[in-house]
Formats: sequence, C-alpha cells, structure tokens
Amino acid sequence: MTAEKDRLQDIKWKNWGPYVSNRQWGNVREDYSPNGNAWNFTNHNNAESYAYRWGEEGIAGISDVKQLLCFALSFWNKKDKMVKERFFGLSNPQGNHGEDIKEIFYYLDNTPTHSYMKMVYKYPINEFPYDELVAENGRRSKKQPEYEIFDTGIFDNDEYFDIFIEYCKADHNDILARITVCNRSQHEAPILVAPTVWFRNNWKWGYNTYKGEINASPDGSINIGHDSISIKKFYSRNLNAESVFCDNETNTSKLYGAPAPENMYFKDGINNFITDKTNTVNPEKRGTKASFLIDELIGAGESKVFEFRLCPEETDEPFENFDAIFNTRQAEAEEFYKEIQNDTVNEDERNVQRQAFAGLLWNKQFYHYNIGKWLKGDPNFEAPRNFNEYVRNTEWNHLHNKDIISMPDKWEYPWYATWDLAFHCVPFSIIDAEFAKGQLLLLTKEWYMHPNGQLPAYEWNMSDVNPPVHAWSCFRVFKIDEKNNGKPDLLFLEKVFQKLLLNFTWWVNRKDKKGKNIFGGGFLGLDNIGAFDRNMELKDGQHLEQADGTSWMAMYALNMMRIAMELAQYYKVYEDMAIKFFEHYLYIAEAMENLGEGTKGLWNEEDGFFYDVLQLGNGDSVSLKLRSIVGLIPMFAVEIVDHHLLEKMPNFRTRMEWILKNKPELTKLVSHWDEEGQGRKHLMSILRKNRLTKVLTRMLDENEFLSSYGIRAMSKVYEENPFVFSVHGKENMVYYTPAESDSRMFGGNSNWRGPIWFPINFLIVESLQRFHYYYGNSLKVELPTGSGDKRNLDEVAQNISKRLCSIFLKDEHGQRAFNGGNPKFNYDEHFRDYITFFEYFHGDNGRGVGASHQTGWTATVAKLIKPRLTF
Repeated sequence: MTAEKDRLQDIKWKNWGPYVSNRQWGNVREDYSPNGNAWNFTNHNNAESYAYRWGEEGIAGISDVKQLLCFALSFWNKKDKMVKERFFGLSNPQGNHGEDIKEIFYYLDNTPTHSYMKMVYKYPINEFPYDELVAENGRRSKKQPEYEIFDTGIFDNDEYFDIFIEYCKADHNDILARITVCNRSQHEAPILVAPTVWFRNNWKWGYNTYKGEINASPDGSINIGHDSISIKKFYSRNLNAESVFCDNETNTSKLYGAPAPENMYFKDGINNFITDKTNTVNPEKRGTKASFLIDELIGAGESKVFEFRLCPEETDEPFENFDAIFNTRQAEAEEFYKEIQNDTVNEDERNVQRQAFAGLLWNKQFYHYNIGKWLKGDPNFEAPRNFNEYVRNTEWNHLHNKDIISMPDKWEYPWYATWDLAFHCVPFSIIDAEFAKGQLLLLTKEWYMHPNGQLPAYEWNMSDVNPPVHAWSCFRVFKIDEKNNGKPDLLFLEKVFQKLLLNFTWWVNRKDKKGKNIFGGGFLGLDNIGAFDRNMELKDGQHLEQADGTSWMAMYALNMMRIAMELAQYYKVYEDMAIKFFEHYLYIAEAMENLGEGTKGLWNEEDGFFYDVLQLGNGDSVSLKLRSIVGLIPMFAVEIVDHHLLEKMPNFRTRMEWILKNKPELTKLVSHWDEEGQGRKHLMSILRKNRLTKVLTRMLDENEFLSSYGIRAMSKVYEENPFVFSVHGKENMVYYTPAESDSRMFGGNSNWRGPIWFPINFLIVESLQRFHYYYGNSLKVELPTGSGDKRNLDEVAQNISKRLCSIFLKDEHGQRAFNGGNPKFNYDEHFRDYITFFEYFHGDNGRGVGASHQTGWTATVAKLIKPRLTF
C-alpha cells in the first residue's frame, strides 16, 4: 500500500484542505436583500470590506473542515488599485455571457488527503485591467465572444509573474506552504507577497460571542489562539517580514456610512495599509486577521521562493526539515498516481488525467447554508425579506448544509449541484472511493433531502429539477470501488437505495403530469434546449411530454432494478424490489410508445428519432420535431443482465416469465428480453435494434450530431435551416449555436443548442458499451454515417471517447483544441502543458466555453483516459 493510500485510512488527514471558495460574493446564501438581488448585495467591489456570513474566499485558500481558520495568499504588484486577495470576475449582469472569471490559473497537482497540492497563478506585472474588462464586456452583445483578460494585451511581452503555490503536510495539523514567484518579463519587477490567516466570522450574528485572537509573537512569528483549532503558530522563513493585524469585520463606515466604532480595524485594513499607507492596522498587533508582508524586487527571468508554516506548537527551527518534507510528499504523490496510472502509458494522457484529478480535489469547498436561519435572519443581523415578492428557497426551511462538498467550479459555481455531483463522483471513485460514496450519501441525508423525497438542486433554486442520475452514479461508484478494493460495500449500496426509493417516489408523484408514466421537469439540466421555455406554464390544459424526462425515469427505474438485483444476491428481500422496478420500467417503455392514450408517441418512425410532444387541451398532440440530445437520451435506458444472475433470483425469473406470457403489450416494447444475447445475456432497452440503428444513423452523421470532438447537443442542420414553432401566438426559432448562447431568451439559459457537453457524452459512451456487451459484432453501424465504414458499437464508443479526449490532448501540430487556437497557450513553454477543464466545448472546433475551471463533470475525461471496466 502506498503512503497516500495508507493516509486515506485516517480521516484526520483530511482535516485541512483547499476548502476555501474562490468566490463568496454574489451567492444566494450571502444575499440579505429584500428583493433577491444576490449579484448586487455582495459584489467584487465591496468584498474586501464585507465580512461574510456563510463562508470565506481567497486565492489558493485552505481551511479546517469547519472553516474556523483560513489561510490564503495575497499579492500586490505596486500598480493595482487593490491588493489581489481574491480572483476577479464579472457578475452575471456584467458579463455578456453571464458570470465570468477574468484570471488565468491552473490546478497542477493534489492528493486525496491534500498531503501535497500545487497550482499556478499568472499575475500581471502591470496594472490589472479591472475597468477595461467590465466596460468592454458591457459593450459586447450576446452574439460576440467574451472579452478575456488575455485579449487586453496585459500578458504581451510576458509581463507577468508565474506564482507557483504549493502545500504539503508534515502531519495532519502541520502545514507547509511554498510560494515560488517567477518573473517572466525582460525587466525587474516589484511584488509584495502577503500570506494571510484569519478566523471566519461566526461571532457577530448573535448565537455566540467567542472569538479567537491572532497576535504577534516576540520572535516575529504569529500566534493563533482558538479553543477549537489545534494550529497555534504561523511562521515565515523571511525573518524581516512585517506582520500586520486587523479584524474580520465589515467596514460599516465605508459601505453604509455608519459611524466607525472606536479601535475597530476592519477587514479591509491590511489592504488599505498596503495600497494607501493609511493607519488601518492595529498598532497593538492583534486581531482576527493577520498577514506577513514581504516586499521583493524580482529580476528579469528570475525566481524567488517564500516559505511559511502553520503548526500546532512553538518550535525553534520551523524550517529545519522543510525541503525534506516537501520532497517526501512529492515523491509519495508520484508513487500514488503511478499506481493509479499504471495502465496509461502515453505521457500526455497521464498529464491531462492527473490535472483532471487535481482540479477535482482543488474544487472541494466548505459549504455552509442553513436556510431556516437565512430566511428569518440572525439575532444581530436582520433579513428584510419581502415575502410578497420573490424570495428563494422558502420551501426548503429544513435544509442545513455544513460540509466539505465537491463544487462544479469554485468561482463560477461555488455551490453544489446535484446532477453535476453525480458525475464528479465517478472519477473521484478512482482516487478516493470513500469520498465519492460519502458525497452521494450526503445529498440523501434528512438535512439535505426534502421530506417529500426531492433532492436539492442548487442554491439559486433548490426546487429545480435535475436529471435523476444519482442512482446511476451510486452503482457506478459501487462497482469501481468493488473492483479496486476487491470487495463490495453493501452497506453503502443499501443505505443509498433506501433513500433513493423516496426520491423515485417523489418523481412518480410530482413529475408524472397525468399519471401516465410520462415525465417532465422543465429544464432538466439541459438549459432550455427546446423551442420554448420548458419551465413555462402552458395555457388551456396544454402540457409538454418530454422525451428526455421520460427517458431519464426509464433509466432511473433500470438503475434501481440493477441495484436491487445486486443486493438480492446477499439479501433475498431485495428480489421483490427488483421485480417492482422491472415492471415500472416496462410501464414507462409502454408510455413512451403511445403516451398512455394511443396517440402520437415520442418516437417518430419517419424520422427515426425521439421528440418532445406538446399535448393540446382538446386531446390532440403535436410532435416537436427538433433534433437535439433530447432524442438521444432514450439510449441511456439500457441494462444488460447476465443469465447466471437470473438463476440466482427464482422469484424475479418467475414474475418475468408471467409477464412475458400474460402481457405481450409490454414485452413487445422491450428489446429482446425473451431472447438470450451474446454469452447468455439479456437486454433491456427502450430502443430495439431497428430503432437504435436509426438513432445512431442520426447521431453519427457529421452533418448532424457528430463533431470531431464528440456529440453535439443539437443537430447542425439547424445552422442553415432553423427550426420554427409558434406557442401562445409567438414564433420561436431555434438554430444551431455551437458555443455560448447568443440571446437572452429564457433568462439566457440556452447554452445547450450545439456545444459538446461531457456528462451527456459520457453516458452515450457507456450506453454504447452496454449495447455492445449484448450485441457483440452482430450489430455494426456506419461511422461516420454515409462513409461505408462499418463499426461495432464498442468501436463507436471508443471513437467518441477519443474525440472527447482530443479536446485536451496535443494534436499532430502540438495544439490543444480547448485553447481555441491561441498560439501562446498552445506553444509557450509556460502554458502549453497546462490544462483548463471548461464547462462545455465548441461544437465545431472544441474550444473551451463557459466556466473555465469546471473540473467537475468535465473531469470524467479522467475515466475515459483510464481503461474501462467490463460491464
């Protein structure tokens, strides 16, 4: 067992980690406005002066698991109007494509216990173009690209610092930090390095009054005094470093014009002391926030190293074994990933995969949100809610989150999202299965899950509906964990199954509009991919029957059936549950055929595709013949059952045979359940062989869905010939948009009309592998359509997987597609091997789009690179 694997057995090693958000401002949980204007209540301009209620932010920030004490890095180039304490970006109203970070940094390495971590931040030597970025993006329309920091010319002539930030642990509460600042320019440049420690403010709200104190020690170090924190000392190797102190308190005088309390040194005190030379730090050298200030001049092309230590006790030689500890932890990280990557021989693939894992680990965050307290306000901090207007999440009064959770992106999406998290857990299970299982269980806890069984979606609207992929992820993680550890974690599977029963029931009771096994849910995560707002309330008894909603539920039923069958091998009581979900799946399959009324089904035989259907008040229906991934999602409802498994389940087999005999209207809708496939396997799928072939003909057509970089979210045919549909007297037009949404329709949520999205592509690859497991070489399709080149479905899956991986890997010209052709990013030695995992990707050229550090579901590329499990 490697040293890192051994540490994973001791939960104390995760007590400290990269749990500080990259952005706490502009979040719902910090919004105490009466009108729900979260983006303005806290924003980047007031963040330096405002003490947060629910969490903290910082650059490369770390904290304990309760986020009582935080540590992060700050820098100043002697030209900026403010110290760089936090990453800058635009709020949703400011960006021409929504919220948008305007910084360049990369996550390079991390281990599951955070025993070693590394990232690099590229900080401009010249004045940061805050105003220019705001103004130019404000001028641009939705049809224009985002104006990025690189576009300002600030990195021309390499006038920037590469700031490498590394952490390692000597012990679980003994943390070393090494900052290497490299001047990439051709002239010397000044920089101030200000490592900062502070307490999260949990004393001003009226529930407790205890707060620790941070103060100066005669030996030049900083003392940390807190009853609940084992770290007591903060050392700088630079003995000439000045220590400065203030309080993590809101500057009410600056923000609200209130009289300043006497002897109060506000949160922005250190910033103001540095930039304005004002007397805003405590001369008594104590407070709840402190920094070492190290002022350096770095020569052209030169580097300087700054070292710090947070440790539990005073020591005479805090840096005596500093380098040796770092070397050991780096070697142990190499050893850990060498074992993980032992079957990945390509060096570029190893680099991409390792940075994907690093991003996953860096994007862990302390997430605290008690909606009951948030709604009513605190004893010392009122919440002027206007409940006659819009107030978010009023029906989630029970929700109390206070955990370390995997975020989609700690700047652009610094809050958990349920279906994103399900995908995060698959690559997480490769490196830390216990964390992956813990995350999946967490969302089913009583203080997360609604009493009615709904899982919380995300903080902007906890009641929104995400695709129900939790069961899929749970079983996927269970099987990966079983393979890696040699034994099944049945307790995990049982626990999560019981809670998923509640969630499945919620779907059946709340999202089956007419009780006909046809399901809707509005966006369903696919931000308004349809012709009109799928969250819109329709008139005169009209309602939308969603091909994707119903397919997700068919997939959910099969996932639950498969989990029950697994558990039934050990506990016979689960056999009845497997029968229940088998039958429910059959009823959904029947409903997809005829909507329960014998009218137009979701399948269109002429087009060979699935479409949404609009049910009219008079009983008629209209097929919305818009080809999008909505019509591909039925592929996900597929399960293969080995015959030997059936032989262990006599009751299931008896019930199945009864249905085959007595309900032919159900069995005819399921692909060859009554016929054994390759190697005595049984196939359950909404798509029979004929229909599957037709869908794949569309999907693998380069003029429709097949891109050089994966499967597009919408057919490319709508680039020249848009789809048009009228609803409520208004004509709606949908055209292929390969990157960002180019209009503000439906609140700007129309980003699924052409780009490549990893979660859907990942499920496509897995589904094709499942189909191949049944059909073998008996089913081959053209790849691409019209080429005459026939491939079996495993080869198709591998081909799509390679296209997805090619977004990140160097091509024959040394370019990485996600860089969008930027020569500096592709060829400069200080950029070319750094990977950014975007939210989604341009449907034609693979350029990264959306959130730039979404090492969440895009990290599934790490699983695609790693050779797959056999189904």
